[in-house]
Amino acid sequence: MKTALITGGTRGIGKAIALAFLQRGYEVVLNYSTNEKAALATQEEFNIQGYCPVLLRGDVSDELQVCNMFKEFFSIYDKLDVLVNNAGVSKIKVIQDTSIHDWNRIFDVNVKGTFLCCREAADKMIFAGGGSIINISSIWGEVGASCEVAYSASKGAVIAFTKALAKELAPSNVRVNCVSPGVIDTGMNAHLTRDEMEELISTVPMGRIGAPEEVAEACLALADCRYITGEVLSVGGGFGK
Repeated sequence: MKTALITGGTRGIGKAIALAFLQRGYEVVLNYSTNEKAALATQEEFNIQGYCPVLLRGDVSDELQVCNMFKEFFSIYDKLDVLVNNAGVSKIKVIQDTSIHDWNRIFDVNVKGTFLCCREAADKMIFAGGGSIINISSIWGEVGASCEVAYSASKGAVIAFTKALAKELAPSNVRVNCVSPGVIDTGMNAHLTRDEMEELISTVPMGRIGAPEEVAEACLALADCRYITGEVLSVGGGFGK
């Protein structure tokens, strides 16, 4: 049985990714940080559908918590086939209002969290003879977004990290790829007014925003394709191209 660990896997895009891997027959572990109530609700929702994911709590920006999370994972399962680094935070602010706390928190979760989880997974995947790491970036990491300088910079760093790590781990048959969602229908867009959303949609060549399930499909494709590594797969309906 194949296994998958999805960070930030109890809501939004992470939840859709988790369901896709469950439907594919994976044993899935869902990481969450603080919202236990939401995590338990997601687990129950999946249970009702006939799936039994495991919940593991841990702040991916905290080295000790990440180490403990992976120790717990490997106390349950012998190997990790797929790691999806989805946990992320954002902040909508002009640069003058962006505090050093804002900057550090965004980079701690989005970049350091990805690094810590990849570091923990690498040895285990190498020892097992291979594996797949999928990092979730953003279209803003490719083209940048006004009023989201810190977030855009962090997601650009995830892309560079992915390309470098892919080269490092390729000889060990561990593939590292990146999914770069465009405008996706999640809570991260809740701050937008109806007019703002319509204006944003007008810039998407496909004429609509994406669904979390479409990002999940891209993750499954990258997990399946054994000769793809170091790639950035944009899922944005042509937005930003």
